[in-house]
Amino acid sequence: AALLLLLLALAAPLWPALRAAPLPDDVSGDHDFQLFLRKSLEFGRKIKGDVAALQDVVCETFQLCQEEELWLVRQHLDVPAAPLERCQRPGFEADACLEQLHGGLRVLGHSLGAVRELLPAHADLVERLQLDAANLSSNIQQQMEELGLPLVTFPPEGPGVLPAVASRFHQQVGSFFLLRNFQRFLETALRALRHLARR
Repeated sequence: AALLLLLLALAAPLWPALRAAPLPDDVSGDHDFQLFLRKSLEFGRKIKGDVAALQDVVCETFQLCQEEELWLVRQHLDVPAAPLERCQRPGFEADACLEQLHGGLRVLGHSLGAVRELLPAHADLVERLQLDAANLSSNIQQQMEELGLPLVTFPPEGPGVLPAVASRFHQQVGSFFLLRNFQRFLETALRALRHLARR
């Protein structure tokens, strides 16, 4: 079940590319928007710390610590990262960036169910991380709605029906790269939020 959840969440298309309406010109100076950005930065840093802690658990438990040593295995797992190209320069688009942050947090947070299955002794940490990711995604959604921005339509969540062909080792490596991708996602997300706060 853990493998099915991991593969579906990572291999399925994340969401269709949509072009959102631009942010209003005066939003950068809006007090509520700036408060949202500060709280999101604080929340994002907390989530990043918890992801790093969970990555340490994977390293200690499964002796999977070095990305370079696992690269050949990773090529057979098809573990894409949630896209954040609209949150990077050049081509930064604030409205599209918020969409990608919202969607990526949902997809990556949901995917952590596979990690929880592999690390039952640390289920509390994983569940707290899932809840935090879901809360930050909801906060972004609420802010987008307040700004009158359209939201992406997501496919329904669930394990789906895929053949369980990978070994437990492959599941462990998949979890390692899921967490690595989540860390990189959060690093980009935090840079984007800081950039928005300075606008």
